[in-house]
Amino acid sequence: MRRALPAAVLLTLLCTNAPAQDAAAPPKTRTPQAILDAAPASAWRDLDPANTLYMELPDGRVIIELAPDFAPQHVANIKTMARGGFWDGLTVYRSQDNFVVQFGDAEGEEAGKAKPYPSGTRTHLPAEFTRSADGIRFDRLPDSDGWAPQVGFADGFPVARDPATGRMWITHCYGVVGAGRNNAPDSSIGAELYVVIGQAPRALDHQLTVVGRVVKGMELLSTIRRGPPPMGFYTDTAQRTPILSIKLASQLPVAQRTPLQLLRTDSQAFAEATEARRNRRDDFYTQPPGHIDLCGVPLPVRPTPKAP
Repeated sequence: MRRALPAAVLLTLLCTNAPAQDAAAPPKTRTPQAILDAAPASAWRDLDPANTLYMELPDGRVIIELAPDFAPQHVANIKTMARGGFWDGLTVYRSQDNFVVQFGDAEGEEAGKAKPYPSGTRTHLPAEFTRSADGIRFDRLPDSDGWAPQVGFADGFPVARDPATGRMWITHCYGVVGAGRNNAPDSSIGAELYVVIGQAPRALDHQLTVVGRVVKGMELLSTIRRGPPPMGFYTDTAQRTPILSIKLASQLPVAQRTPLQLLRTDSQAFAEATEARRNRRDDFYTQPPGHIDLCGVPLPVRPTPKAP
């Protein structure tokens, strides 16, 4: 197992290994964007087509990175349903302000109206709210969190960790994708999915199975017309947003894929960019914040550079 990056690294990366400066000159700082622009190729990773969903909406493509290390059985079921075209022709049937959008089969619980699941779909899965923290690298943020003893990143996902229990889970930050369920903890199979479009509802952490996160196209979901209160389910079916298709990127020819790279959250560039945001020292900020919230840390994505 790889060793975790010490929390203190995020506090000191910008000052260690820095060249000596004239004592009278103000310290030079770099913006987060300048740090990202200078990040080496090794700091970036390619999005894995086998763990990437393309959600095609009338206005464009939403790209979702799946998290098989955190919800292996749900992700396997989602892949089966994507290969079988389950979501093709279904809808986004809920949009609750400052909370989530939800999509799947709006008539899924009505006898005679539910769309059949593709062959091989499992109709019962265990809850996968948390996983063991063993065997996965954890890059911890130095700041306190109101919802968990420790927070940081693992394999590109915002996560929380409890050393007392040895458990880890993906947190409900903006753009996170989870599996809807009924009251029973084991009542989700990944057929009905939601995406967080509002302020992070961290009270949902380790209450639902999180299966991934949106890495591109959030603007297509966050701007969907809100449904009526209290929960945003559309009473007028014409207001639902149609889903043209949801497929694994690996199902499409290379020419039809969207080539993306994500900044490695175990890279020095990510640590430096996070610290630069945590202590902004540009002309606009009158005082460096000195703190950053887990869900306030952006996870950089860029088009895959073309080969020279």
